[in-house]
Amino acid sequence: MTIRRQLKWTLWTVAILLLVGFGTAVGIGAYAASQLQPVEATGEERTLVIPPGTGSARIAELLEQQGLIRNAFIFQVYLKYKGEGSRFQAGEYRFQPGEAPDTIIARLNAGDIVKEDMLRFTIPEGFTVLQIADKLSEQGIVQKEAFLQAADAPAGFSGAHPWVAQIPAGGLLKHRLEGYLFPETYELKKGSTETDMIDRMLVELDRKLGGLPADWPDRLAASGLSFHEMLTVASLVEREVVVDEERALVAGVILNRLKQGMKLQIDATVQYLLDKPKERLFEKDLQLQNPYNTYWASGLPPGPIASPSLKSIQAALYPAETRYLFYVTKKDGTQSHYFAETYEQHLANIELSNKKR
Repeated sequence: MTIRRQLKWTLWTVAILLLVGFGTAVGIGAYAASQLQPVEATGEERTLVIPPGTGSARIAELLEQQGLIRNAFIFQVYLKYKGEGSRFQAGEYRFQPGEAPDTIIARLNAGDIVKEDMLRFTIPEGFTVLQIADKLSEQGIVQKEAFLQAADAPAGFSGAHPWVAQIPAGGLLKHRLEGYLFPETYELKKGSTETDMIDRMLVELDRKLGGLPADWPDRLAASGLSFHEMLTVASLVEREVVVDEERALVAGVILNRLKQGMKLQIDATVQYLLDKPKERLFEKDLQLQNPYNTYWASGLPPGPIASPSLKSIQAALYPAETRYLFYVTKKDGTQSHYFAETYEQHLANIELSNKKR
């Protein structure tokens, strides 16, 4: 064979190989493109669960198994071509057959998972355990008696929540977890039990304490109060004070009276005994022989009378340094108070308050 004929055959061979290669590439491209087309839409929702740590190759297999893509291998090649797959998030997804691959990729990147059905409820500041139980039972969230039983048997919570373990033993407390259920807006999974809810409120108390100044345990130790007693003072402040600027002042008055051995004579403690607050207390109410009645008993009541806010807890830990021993509510609609150091000044303030009614 001459050199010329050999060259001719070589060129023909190369041309044929190129044509075959081109045809193959076109065929592969067409096949890949067809495999990346959305599957047939059926209107039937499919659930895809991606465990944590699942790689993109396994996710592609799961998508194919659920009939959401045509070909896992082609989908994985497409992911590499697009630089995708490393940001896919674990969770439970719901897809409908017929979604485009790019749509599926975007949803996996965004973590567009199924939202669990949640219970949302709010515990207002100053609510008692009984008021919390009533509110949640009226909303159909808890069984009232089951909630109260859980709140009266905190032994199951004490291991996880150190302050609960320090609640005094004995039968004087009306509700053992009174004051420890932090007032806040909560979200829990539907089906949560009364115990789950109480545990979440105790966790929130622990979390909120972390937002106090770092030296608060030292301030508590220096005050001579136990955590339970401090929380009791905070609950008294919560039920007595509306104006935030007065919280530390009222805490100071309470502590000053305790130091001098004076009865606290706080109406809110009597109201706590009555379950349903009265618009006005009568003399017979103030004579109730009960350790929660601070007109009858000396010192602090056996425990908190409500769930205090963080502001009231901070006031109890950082009371105002004052010589005030008395306060009386103004009758001018501001819900603020007149403060006094002596009983004579207090009587004058009462008269002044009545004049401005």
